[in-house]
Amino acid sequence: MRWAHLTVSASTYRNRLNRSAKTESMKIELTDKHIVLRRTVRSFCEREIRPIAAAIDQEARFPWEVVEKMGRLGYFGIQAPVELGGAGLDSLGYAIIIEELSRASASIGLCVSVHNSVAVYPLLAFGANDQIKRWVPPLARGEKIGAFCLTEPNAGSDAAGIEATATADGDSYVINANKVFVTNGGVADICLLFVRTDTASPKKGISVVVAERGTPGFVVGDLEDLCGMRANPVSSIRLYDCRVPAFNLLGKPGMGLPIGLAALDTGRMGIAAQALGIAQAALDESIQYARQRRQFGVQLVKHQAIQMMIADMATRVNAARLMVYQAASMKDAGKPFGTESAMAKLFASETATAVTDMAVQIHGGYGYSKAYPVERYYRDARVTRIYEGTSEIHRLVIAKGILQ
Repeated sequence: MRWAHLTVSASTYRNRLNRSAKTESMKIELTDKHIVLRRTVRSFCEREIRPIAAAIDQEARFPWEVVEKMGRLGYFGIQAPVELGGAGLDSLGYAIIIEELSRASASIGLCVSVHNSVAVYPLLAFGANDQIKRWVPPLARGEKIGAFCLTEPNAGSDAAGIEATATADGDSYVINANKVFVTNGGVADICLLFVRTDTASPKKGISVVVAERGTPGFVVGDLEDLCGMRANPVSSIRLYDCRVPAFNLLGKPGMGLPIGLAALDTGRMGIAAQALGIAQAALDESIQYARQRRQFGVQLVKHQAIQMMIADMATRVNAARLMVYQAASMKDAGKPFGTESAMAKLFASETATAVTDMAVQIHGGYGYSKAYPVERYYRDARVTRIYEGTSEIHRLVIAKGILQ
């Protein structure tokens, strides 16, 4: 009788299994194609990106010379179909590319991640055939850069609070908007704008309209002088009575929030991969430095305190990688991956912050100097806990995914 309190009904047990299944992992295996892809991207990064990474950060300069080469390699159309100019890779391949690019330069990794995940992907997923044929090929080839314009001065985590408007006028929309902190904003050619097409409905009145650079009334603001990610031209984008064809409406009126949420599920995976790349770079530099630096007559790496930090760093990086790859693998398998993507972004971004902090500590005074790259990694890592959804928002997303 004393075990009676452990007895549960069959239906209750099934419900518990269903709830626990939401947190179960799946087997992750890299194919030979993925391994070769990593080797190829890393070789490109070591040759083309790493030598200029510090300079473009200090100069806050967008590296067009490298971007053009990446376009020819398919990095701006990672998952776009080959017939549309893309590389036709899977989500795991996407995560690997963003990880490796970010390992060399987080700013470049950010550019490619945002371009692919929240610009190209929504067009492919929600665009009509004519829209896809018009906008995706030049984006996939890297001939044009894409941007995702959601955040406003009074709307960020509260996406339903946007104030930008698109007023129907015949066969056009007249847009008035002030979008801020737009990644790729300073160089973007094709912008997905979240606007209010129905002012009477707070959530169902939001739509997505595509606006192109060069349209009258389309104004690019000054570049932000940021702490990190300085080689990415983050700016405001303002539209003043900017008239675009009704053709530019993505999906149907009122579909803005569903489109945004779908895009952000993929975007979070990209930022998670970016944070992972930053953390891996910080770990690599710390190991190399600890082997070269001597204190108290022995290599720094011989000191137990340093060994413990490196062990913690490596463990967190490995765990973050498994979470990122799990989310990507679930997406490739056609399974719901929103919760896992949010988990990966939350954990990888906080891992990047912790690991780069330890990297600076291992380097001591040199870690605080721009002569060593860990100072840049430390600055770059911090923002990964803010964009594509703050850590606090992700905890809410995760809880909802598990408890519903």
